[in-house]
Amino acid sequence: MSAGAVTPIPGRHSSHGAELLDELADTVRRYVVLPIPEAITAVVLWIAATHGQPAFQHATRLAINSPEKRCGKSRLLDIIEATCYKPLLSVNATVAALFRSIDDQDPPTILLDEADAIWSTKKSGDGSEDLRALINAGFGRGRPVLRCVGPQQTPTAFSSFAMAALAGIGDCLPDTVTDRSVRITMRRRAAREPVQSFRRRRDGDLLHKLRDRLTDWLRAHLEELESAEPESRLEDRAADTWEPLFAIADLAGGAWPGRARDAAMVLAAEAEGEDVAASQAVLLLSDIKDVFTEADTSVLSSEDLVNRLRGLTESPWGTFDLNASKLAYRLKPWKIKPTQVRPDGERQVRGYKLEDFHDTFDRYLPDPPSHSVTASQVQVIPVTPPASVTPQTVTVTQPVTELTCGSDGVTSGDAPFGPGRPPAGCERCELPLDPVLIREGETTHPMCEVAS
Repeated sequence: MSAGAVTPIPGRHSSHGAELLDELADTVRRYVVLPIPEAITAVVLWIAATHGQPAFQHATRLAINSPEKRCGKSRLLDIIEATCYKPLLSVNATVAALFRSIDDQDPPTILLDEADAIWSTKKSGDGSEDLRALINAGFGRGRPVLRCVGPQQTPTAFSSFAMAALAGIGDCLPDTVTDRSVRITMRRRAAREPVQSFRRRRDGDLLHKLRDRLTDWLRAHLEELESAEPESRLEDRAADTWEPLFAIADLAGGAWPGRARDAAMVLAAEAEGEDVAASQAVLLLSDIKDVFTEADTSVLSSEDLVNRLRGLTESPWGTFDLNASKLAYRLKPWKIKPTQVRPDGERQVRGYKLEDFHDTFDRYLPDPPSHSVTASQVQVIPVTPPASVTPQTVTVTQPVTELTCGSDGVTSGDAPFGPGRPPAGCERCELPLDPVLIREGETTHPMCEVAS
C-alpha cells in the first residue's frame, strides 16, 4: 500500500457495519438538510460512536450551531436522540443532575439544546462555568468531579466521561468546548431542499430499531475498538477528537475509512478558519504578513507598519486608534519586539524585521495545502457511468490499482458504476472513493493529497 494510506483493522471489516452506517446516513438525510456531505459523515460516525463509548479514551463533543433559528438544529437533535446510545436530553440541566446521571462503565449520551441560553449570559453564579468545566473534563476518561455528599460531607468522585452534543444559535459555545468538538454549522433549508417531517409517534419505532442494531453491532466489537489505533493526519486535540470516529469507520470498512478522513480534513479546516477569523491576535498577525508581502520588503518602521495596518479597509485597525506603542503591546505575547531598523537604507528608526515574524507565522498562520498536479503526472482514464449519470472523465496522477468489488458501503442510488464494476479507488491509498468525489472528477481523498 502506498504512503499515506489508511490501514484498516485487520480482518475486522464488516459489510453489516458499512450497511448500517449507510442506512443511518440515509435516515439523517431523510429528515435533515446538512450543509455538506462531510457533515453527514461526521454526524453518522458520531452517533455510531456513542454506542461504543466504553471502548474509547475520548468522548467527542458534537457542536451544532447556526446563525439564526429555524435552521434544523433541534430536528437534528431529535434524530440523534432517537438513534444514539442512552440519550440524556436536557434544555437547562443543572451540573449536579448531570454528573449524577453519568455511569462510568456505561455512560449516557448528553444532549444539550439551546446552549445559547446557557452561555450567552454573563451572570456570575448561574452555573454556566461549572457546566463548561464538566463538559471539558468529560472529554477524557478518568477525570472525575469531586463533590461532598451526605450529612458527613464525604468527598465523593463522580464520573464526568460521556459523549455530548450541544446545539445553539451563534458562536455561543465556549472556545474550550468547541476545541473538543466536531463542529457542524447548520443553515436554513431552501425551498428546493425537501425533507420528510419527523413525527415521534410515527417514526420513533423505526429509528429505535436502527439504534438497537447499532448497539448490537458495536457492543460485539468493543475489544477491537479499544485496541484500535486509527491512522490520522490530524494532530493534538483534533486527533483525539476524531479518533473514536475513525475507529468506527475502520471497523465498518468499505468506503467509510476514506469518508471519515475526508470529513475530518474538511471540517477541521473549516473549524480552523473560524478560529482564525474569531481571533484578533491572529488577525493582526495575518494582516502584518500581508503588509510585508505587499510592501515587498524585509523591514518596516513602526510608523509605516501602523499606517499600513490602519489603511486595511477590511480589518478593524483603523477604528482601534492603533499607534506604535499599542502595536508593540499587542505583539508582546508573541515575543516580537520593535528594534532599530533602516528601511530602504534610510536613517535608523524603531521598527520590525520580517525575519522576527517567521517562526510565529509558521506556527499560527499555516499555508493552505497545495493540490497542484504537473502535466507530466496526468493520465486520463475514462469512467463509464450508467445512463442516469452524466458521462465524465476522471483525471488521476497515477494508474488506479485494480480493486475487487466488495461491500463498500455505497448505496446503489449513489454508485456511478455499472453492474459488477469495482468502485474507483484513491490513487494514493487505494481505498474506495466516495461517489460524490468521483462525480466531481476527484481521484484522491483530500487527506491523501495533504499527506503528499
